[in-house]
Amino acid sequence: MAPRLVSMRPRTMLKHATQANALLTRSFSISISRHGINKVVSSAAEALKDMKPNTTLLCGGFGLCGVPDTLINEVLNKPDVTGLTAVSNNAGTDDFGLGKLLKSRQVRKMVASYIGENKTFEKMYLTGDIELELTPQGTLAERCAAGGKGIPAFYTPAGVGTVVQNGDLPSRNKPIGSSSDAKFPDPKDVKVFDGKPYLLERSITGDYAFVKAFKADKLGNCQFRLAAQNFNGPMGRNATM
Repeated sequence: MAPRLVSMRPRTMLKHATQANALLTRSFSISISRHGINKVVSSAAEALKDMKPNTTLLCGGFGLCGVPDTLINEVLNKPDVTGLTAVSNNAGTDDFGLGKLLKSRQVRKMVASYIGENKTFEKMYLTGDIELELTPQGTLAERCAAGGKGIPAFYTPAGVGTVVQNGDLPSRNKPIGSSSDAKFPDPKDVKVFDGKPYLLERSITGDYAFVKAFKADKLGNCQFRLAAQNFNGPMGRNATM
């Protein structure tokens, strides 16, 4: 029998090729088994069982919204975990959020952009009982995001010409009754791009990230809602734990 010649229009050929590629792609994507991964733990105590003193803690939330209270409360149950460096948009209030760890004297240093709502923190800072690294809000978010991406530093126009650039705000005030002087941060490095000054900001990396998610799966993927979408995402993609 003579061979049959099949004639296909270009559009028909493209359709068949697309279907074949889609089938190959679909088969490849489901061929990877991840049944052995399960990042879900039974409790906050289990999640923080290995937490040590002098840890850098990234804490999500904005004001009183999207704050991971369950994990913060668990740190209160670990009085030996002290000397913490807490990175957060704000320091909570006297009785809410990170404010509870300030009252328990478990935080040594605070990296934040807004601290005005917490009278406990205000008193601790003015009396030299805690160290403060004040950073603009957007810069703080970008420093956490950069740390999660492996970017060591970046330039930003935020803070140019202010105490953030000049280092005129004490990072730690002189403690009452102490002979030591107040501590000041070093001035920021400044570069000019296209005639505009920018400050060099170093990224932040954390040991633990406390985040509040609406939904999460066994692979560690989290879904955030409403105000919890602020710092929780960049911080969750950053820390070791």
